[in-house]
Amino acid sequence: MRIYRLVIFLFLTFTICIKARAQPQHKIESLPVDSGPISIPDTLDPKREFRGVWIATVENIDWPSKPGLPTDQQKRELIDRLNAHQQEGINAVMFQIRPAADALYAKSREPWSKWLTGKQGTPPNPAYDPLEFAINEAHKRGMELHAWFNPYRATNDGKFALISPSHITRIKPEWFFTYGGIKLFNPGIPEVRDYIVKVFLDVVDNYDIDGVHLDDYFYPYQIDGQHIDDADAFKKYGTSYADIRDWRRHNVDTLIEMLSDSIQKHKPRVKFGVSPFGIWANKYQNPDGTDTHGGSSYYELFADSRKWIKEGWVDYINPQLYWPIDDRSAAFNKLLDWWSDNTYGRHLYIGMGAYRINEARRGKFKDPAQMPAQIKYLRKNPRVQGSVYFSSNSLLKNPLGFTDSLKQTYYRHPALPPVMLWLDSIPPNAPVNFTATPTIKGVELRWGTPAPAKDLEPVYGYVIYRFEGTEKVNLNDPAHIIHIQYNNNTFFTDDKVKRGKTYLYVVTALDRLKNESEPSPTIAAILNNKGVL
Repeated sequence: MRIYRLVIFLFLTFTICIKARAQPQHKIESLPVDSGPISIPDTLDPKREFRGVWIATVENIDWPSKPGLPTDQQKRELIDRLNAHQQEGINAVMFQIRPAADALYAKSREPWSKWLTGKQGTPPNPAYDPLEFAINEAHKRGMELHAWFNPYRATNDGKFALISPSHITRIKPEWFFTYGGIKLFNPGIPEVRDYIVKVFLDVVDNYDIDGVHLDDYFYPYQIDGQHIDDADAFKKYGTSYADIRDWRRHNVDTLIEMLSDSIQKHKPRVKFGVSPFGIWANKYQNPDGTDTHGGSSYYELFADSRKWIKEGWVDYINPQLYWPIDDRSAAFNKLLDWWSDNTYGRHLYIGMGAYRINEARRGKFKDPAQMPAQIKYLRKNPRVQGSVYFSSNSLLKNPLGFTDSLKQTYYRHPALPPVMLWLDSIPPNAPVNFTATPTIKGVELRWGTPAPAKDLEPVYGYVIYRFEGTEKVNLNDPAHIIHIQYNNNTFFTDDKVKRGKTYLYVVTALDRLKNESEPSPTIAAILNNKGVL
């Protein structure tokens, strides 16, 4: 077959407008009577939106499917999971690597997790590094990977005899108290905070992660008949506090601030975020709180999550709003509105309770319109930048067709993560020498690496846009994004072209924090009616 090639260089100037829970709580939530279908108008697809999912490893909630699987099977399960989430439109994974003072990564001072290998302290066989593998596979699929830590939980059950000799509870037993049958770090001991920061920095320094992510477990969720055994630590370290509760909040605040400062010092392009319990405080407890009636982060977990945003210690807050719209005790919409009024310029990602659709007592979640309505509601608020779903398996099960609605409607077009201008506001320069050549396999696109940006940060990736010949070139419309890559390759083959069509292509560059460059010149590729494929 004869191949006709015609490449037209159109030098145009465009201005791109770049807009600038983890685990379910151990509480009984209110499930009110349904109030009928929810009707909220659709919004335009956003070009920038955080679309995350938690991949939980504790108790093998999501991955691996069971402890002790061979390495090849663990890898295959994770690849299949990431492939599925890529098809759903997910662009970030919160990957749990430290569920209980243990590790699902090789470069750790703590023992291998029993949920990975079946026995705490036993390495995977054959040896590999799950975190490094997950990072590489996520980035191949245009996804960020945020390393998810539980800061204070040291065990998840009372089987203390099975704890590895190298586990920190064996080495420093005085650092822990037992509550609800499990061992927890005592946040009031300064050495504990120093140790936890070192654990986090092992990952920040040694892995190409995009973010550090904490879940909602700080001081333990309250259990009737239990008390926190920290009186001795309070006597020793809390002398400047009249109320032990204020001292406990100070302890958690101190760790958050230490982590923030340390992450910025070691690797300033790594994002830091926390996913707290959805209610900061109820209005009946605090006039600044929400019109809700439930447990609260501030009073029960001693976690002043609003303060962490206000002080600028976190880059994003990801409250777990696992209730329906207009719930009588804790309404999704009321809580979202409150958090959006308390972002202080930081990002707000909403923790979405996809797992609730699978519950036996689903309440309003049995309405297939409930979760889509939540997406529509949060998209109407300009101070909300995205969602994170608990958890991976819940999306894979496609409850009530919700995952299909992500693929076909809400996430049908790619999205870039929102930029964080307080971390980096300097975009890269535009790619150069852009060409488009029809070939047997499709249209082959090539370009040159741009000159270094003003901050000398190297290019981290590229975005490729495609338009049909008669379409207006509009880089704000994500429907025209055909490829997002997180690597420095300077080529891509578009194999989704059709015969007899004219296509226009544009490529832009990304830096590590997803600032986007000005566009390249627009290039046209015209395919002969006989085709080139």
